[in-house]
Amino acid sequence: MTDVDARFEAWFAARDWEIFDFQRETWAAYANGESGLIHAPTGTGKTLAAWFAALGAWLKNSDDDNATPPLTLLWITPLRALAADTTAHLQSSAAELGLSWTVERRTGDTKSHIKARQRKKLPSALVTTPESLCLLLSYAEHDTLFGHLDGVVVDEWHELLSTKRGVQLELALARLRALRPELKTWGLSATLANLDEAGAALTGGGAMRCIRGAMPATTHIDALIPATIDRFPWAGHLGTQLVAPVITALESAATTLLFTNTRSQAELWHQALLRARPDWLDKIALHHGSLDRGLRERVEAMIADGTLRCVVATSSLDLGVDFSPVDQVIQIGSPKGVARLLQRAGRSGHRPGVASRILCVPTHAFELVEIAAARRKAQRGEVEARTPLSGALDVLSQHIVTRALGCTSAGGVAVEQLLAEVRSAHAYRDLSDAQWQWTLDFVTRGGSALAAYPEFQRVVLDNGRLSVTDKRIARRHRMTMGTITSDAAMSVKFLKGGRLGTVEERFIAQLRPGDVFLFSGRLLELVRVRDLTAYVRAATRKNRQVPRWAGGRMAISGTLADAIRELLEAARDGDYRGSRGEPELAAIRDLLEVQRRWSALPAADELLVEHVTSREGRHWFFYPFAGRLAHEGLSALVAWRLARMHAASFRFSVNDYGFELVTRNKVEFSGDELRAAFSPVALMEDLLACLNAAELSKRAFRDIARIAGLVFSGYPGSQKSARQVQASSGLVFDVLTRYDADNLLLGQARREVLERELEFNRVRAALERISAQSLCVTNPPRLTPLGFPLWVERVASQVSNESWRDRVERMTVQLEKAADKNTGKSVRK
Repeated sequence: MTDVDARFEAWFAARDWEIFDFQRETWAAYANGESGLIHAPTGTGKTLAAWFAALGAWLKNSDDDNATPPLTLLWITPLRALAADTTAHLQSSAAELGLSWTVERRTGDTKSHIKARQRKKLPSALVTTPESLCLLLSYAEHDTLFGHLDGVVVDEWHELLSTKRGVQLELALARLRALRPELKTWGLSATLANLDEAGAALTGGGAMRCIRGAMPATTHIDALIPATIDRFPWAGHLGTQLVAPVITALESAATTLLFTNTRSQAELWHQALLRARPDWLDKIALHHGSLDRGLRERVEAMIADGTLRCVVATSSLDLGVDFSPVDQVIQIGSPKGVARLLQRAGRSGHRPGVASRILCVPTHAFELVEIAAARRKAQRGEVEARTPLSGALDVLSQHIVTRALGCTSAGGVAVEQLLAEVRSAHAYRDLSDAQWQWTLDFVTRGGSALAAYPEFQRVVLDNGRLSVTDKRIARRHRMTMGTITSDAAMSVKFLKGGRLGTVEERFIAQLRPGDVFLFSGRLLELVRVRDLTAYVRAATRKNRQVPRWAGGRMAISGTLADAIRELLEAARDGDYRGSRGEPELAAIRDLLEVQRRWSALPAADELLVEHVTSREGRHWFFYPFAGRLAHEGLSALVAWRLARMHAASFRFSVNDYGFELVTRNKVEFSGDELRAAFSPVALMEDLLACLNAAELSKRAFRDIARIAGLVFSGYPGSQKSARQVQASSGLVFDVLTRYDADNLLLGQARREVLERELEFNRVRAALERISAQSLCVTNPPRLTPLGFPLWVERVASQVSNESWRDRVERMTVQLEKAADKNTGKSVRK
């Protein structure tokens, strides 16, 4: 045993921890100069595997263990929230090993004087984000700063993969590998299916070692089954009605993380828990990404020292932060995906050998099926794949400016050198010469349509080298670098007091002074809006609105949908406990029996179609189980195709299971016509024809234009509003559409609309699957349990003089009476 190995053995032994084989394998591979991906369950020691690998490699090559090395390791984290916690863990373990390594963080939250110092000398290990890394690469001294870099660790790689932030990081890593050809790159992940593809994206397609954790953590996934279950559920109708059993669950554990899928839902549950247990005022906290950084840090510290009983959180606490005291996780609503469920479950225990536990609380009856489906897939070890993005020219444009800026003082960067770097990134391995030349023309001239405007001539091409000579352009670029885009965020501040966080501008724009809303766990009254700040005071009136942030349209994954179809097919065959004994299926047996009697329970190889006639007209319900976003595209496509066969106009609604088309026209559709409506032939052309593709593309173009540098959102303290940015990007969009129709960014906007807004690939896969399925067309006498939630979705979106909730309640009573009459049961109150 070497001195290094003995030092590590002693450190683990002092904590009574076991060194796992995958950790030793990582240490050996890193010392051998290899790159790779560590895939292991949350809490089993991935961080220590990567960190000790870097320390061990340095120790074995160092002449002086007491020396403080220059920057040797970059630790990339996807969230600022992880940076402080990660930095603390790396610092403490290095000190306990007797090493003089310095560890610091650099994110958007880092104070300016610290950033200035770091530009002169970086620590031995730097914890940072993709954006902050790219900002460092834009400075002339970056080649010196990274001159001794030995390795890069990318934490939670699955969170960056398949995003533009991941593409941005791939380009940054390509630059670092050009500076340091022997650079070792390692990724950490707990929930990935396509490991080889994920590793190739991380390493640029180079040699890669995939190391799997040998000790999978046990995960217990349970569901809170309501005492009574409606046979005609609708999304969210349980709301916070299950607070009482959730309180009981909280009482059984010392500390609990209660996850919701949206920030709005987190605000509501935080208030509901406090109403139920006002004596827990100082024991229940709220944590989500729109709250002020200081508020979140205080909550994180209170979790770490065990002073909180419950934290209501969103994905802001999904990742990486090590909260060992947490011994229970509760998930409100369907997890929507297997990987997300396992990631959140892993927040409990979070120690090697300790089982993770998660209690799922349904917000409507069908979510019990989703919970059972997620457990089934988790037990099989089947999680979702994350497909890497490729060819994003807006990100490439930004990177070219960054590289030109970082080499300006040295006479610029050679075009051929930069092209080789770019193509070494996995996302641009297939970049054509024509795409490259177009992008160069775009950053140097603005392209053919914008060449007359000097502000779009950001990079100077001189004698085969690229540089940025305009200081104003350099400043603007550094201020707006990054790929994270969203509606403008407005600060929320007390008239006399501190800052609470941010809400999206579109929400505040709907309020008038005096209106009350719920935010940061408080009832707030809007006083005035000035300079992108909403000034508020504590409110006493109880009627309030809840902010709804963008990003709340979460759809079930394809992996989860497959398991849902399996379970429904089992119920159709009379197996209400499933092959693995799912109690959730047995709990909703009455609901499923009504569905089977009035219509059908679809088999996995069937497309169920229901035709119902009511006072509203003719309803057609289709159940592809392809997820909400895909159904938005499918509903528009099918309605457009059916309307071409028979003159009719349709209204529609969608959810994760299917979609409804309703028309007042007296039309009938044959089986052949329905099959034609779901044909995968001419999909792209028909989908673009039935949608307002130009308007959707214009909306998507706003984000592309900001990333590519076509629009400027303003300097700190004087940001433009979302409306101003949209107007600017819309003007550019119109100019390019008219005078440069072949502009590649316009084509990218159309592709992103199809995939991001409508999940085009999933739509195509659904149509191909349906083409091989049999049609099961039924004519139920009334709305079925599967159709009722879709009807509610549409009713809730309509403007009516009566409360839509009252209308839904009346319909529920009628349907329940009909169901009881069919079975001979007494009518339930």
